[in-house]
Amino acid sequence: MLVFVTGATGTVGRLVLPHLIEAGAQVRALTRNPDSANFPTEIETVQGDLEQPDGLRAAFEGVDALYLIVAGERSAEVIDLAKAAGVKRIVTLSSASAGFEDNPGGNYHRDFEVAVESSGLGWTHVRPGMFATNLLDWAEAIKSTRTVRAPYDAARQAPVHEKDVAGVAAAALLDDSHVGCIYTLSGPESLTKSEQIDAISTALGELVRFEEVTPEQWREENGAYVPDYVLDWLQSYWQNALTTPEPVLPDVENVLGRPSTPLIDWARDHQDDFR
Repeated sequence: MLVFVTGATGTVGRLVLPHLIEAGAQVRALTRNPDSANFPTEIETVQGDLEQPDGLRAAFEGVDALYLIVAGERSAEVIDLAKAAGVKRIVTLSSASAGFEDNPGGNYHRDFEVAVESSGLGWTHVRPGMFATNLLDWAEAIKSTRTVRAPYDAARQAPVHEKDVAGVAAAALLDDSHVGCIYTLSGPESLTKSEQIDAISTALGELVRFEEVTPEQWREENGAYVPDYVLDWLQSYWQNALTTPEPVLPDVENVLGRPSTPLIDWARDHQDDFR
């Protein structure tokens, strides 16, 4: 079987590749910059961009299953190319927010999912919640001051390791028993910010402090380099998580046959990013 992986140098896509190789699949991978992709030699590399789909027609030939990330306004064209080439199944990297009502980011991802479903091809949606890699936003502060300043400590989230997302996506690419399924993914614990910091601190073997600040202080400290709409979105998200903590969900374990990865293990995998 031939699997085509888009976003193959991304946080999840690069981790999907070894699962496919280990399973004996033929793998074709899309990247804008093949020279820096550093793919394993078993992989057929395609240079291209999903936002310029006209140049990708040949890349879909012979493909059985497609791992597809959002291609913005060109997503429908990419899906049409895949269908015309005879692709049988599409596994999307979507977002847990696609299941929220009246959520701008969720609507964007749900529109993407609907375009895939409307194609008539087999589909599986992989919907990660909060990526643990979002915590890399704290890396510079941790490296320089061993202190993180943020609001809404009690806003509980369940960070999911990117390797768990990749494992679920790969399983869906390799086995058509996942067709028609929506997998919403979380980590194994819903944690406050200070508990997330404690996991990083333990992984480093060094004290990392958390200082809770007011939303106004946080906006003042970050407004120079974070767009207002991102600040607004994060603040709204955290406020909601105060009263509705992110749930711990079973889909990682249901698909992979093992529990999702604890945050401390993610932090150990990424400790060099915080040193």
